[in-house]
Amino acid sequence: MQTGPSKHGNTPRPVTHLNAAGRLYPRAWKLVEDFREQRGKALPDWPDWCFLPVSGWYAIVSERFGADRLPPEAIPDVGSLAALGTWRYSQGIYRFDPDLFAALTKTELTGDVPADVLLRLPEWCVYIETPGYEFEQGEVLHGFFAHMESDANNNRIELRLLLDYSGGLRPFPLHIGPWPLAEAVHKALVETLLQATAAGAPAKVPSIDAEQGLARWLTPLLSLLLYLCSDEPEIGERGEPKPQHPKPTRVKGGWRLFPAARPRIWPVGIEIGQTLRATLARGDAERKGPRPHLRRAHWHGFWSGPRDGERRFQYKWLAPIVVGSVPEKSSENPPG
Repeated sequence: MQTGPSKHGNTPRPVTHLNAAGRLYPRAWKLVEDFREQRGKALPDWPDWCFLPVSGWYAIVSERFGADRLPPEAIPDVGSLAALGTWRYSQGIYRFDPDLFAALTKTELTGDVPADVLLRLPEWCVYIETPGYEFEQGEVLHGFFAHMESDANNNRIELRLLLDYSGGLRPFPLHIGPWPLAEAVHKALVETLLQATAAGAPAKVPSIDAEQGLARWLTPLLSLLLYLCSDEPEIGERGEPKPQHPKPTRVKGGWRLFPAARPRIWPVGIEIGQTLRATLARGDAERKGPRPHLRRAHWHGFWSGPRDGERRFQYKWLAPIVVGSVPEKSSENPPG
């Protein structure tokens, strides 16, 4: 599903892609409602954190082609339509403060990917802007969609990404679990290879270097996503409502889930960014020696709650620490 940039400068890129998908698959949104209505009835149930399993989106794409098995060239449309159709119900665009963005994308992600944390996405599907982030040589990644998938065949949990770069849309799934990001990439590429072979499409086994390179490139994107899912992320203005899953509306004959009327831009990390900039500026003004610098940020996860009761995994991003700045002087009078 290739869509170009908007002809109208004021139309956000994800909205342009969504509109193009609706024109290409005019029955998609009606079929989505039908599938969700049959959840747990004629269709198997699925977790609340998944809007609609990818198998449902496969069926929608298959209807357009009039075949149970899609041709290889149509397979990417499944991943693209799944992300766009899920995002349609909230249309949240997450715009990070530039200094927070820089700090997060430089944060190392070690150990296993915290799969449970990713189930806490603020909306079923989010779109994160990535201004200036290089995708490939000569290509820019403008942003990416992210949503969670519960595989209907084996209940596997997947993080589904849809990369919005200057050359078009590219879906990429990650099989997440108790393993590092490099293993998640490997598992996804192996599955892609198997699916391509079954469909009769040419496929090449990626090298270990290629897999590791892809994992390194995806790490900054995962850090941005994990921040939205972490404990107490700074999303939106202080005191305003936070993003959440849309609620069904009572209509004649029952309840209906309506898509968002328009996109909403969520500023992320306004105060954190201001603090980072102010602290560095203060250090520059007050210190005669070397310029203060930021000690690298890191992720911190731990379990809380009684050992014999319900426990919750807490996940926090610890912001960069300013090293070498002069502390603020107290406004209180000194004793004596």
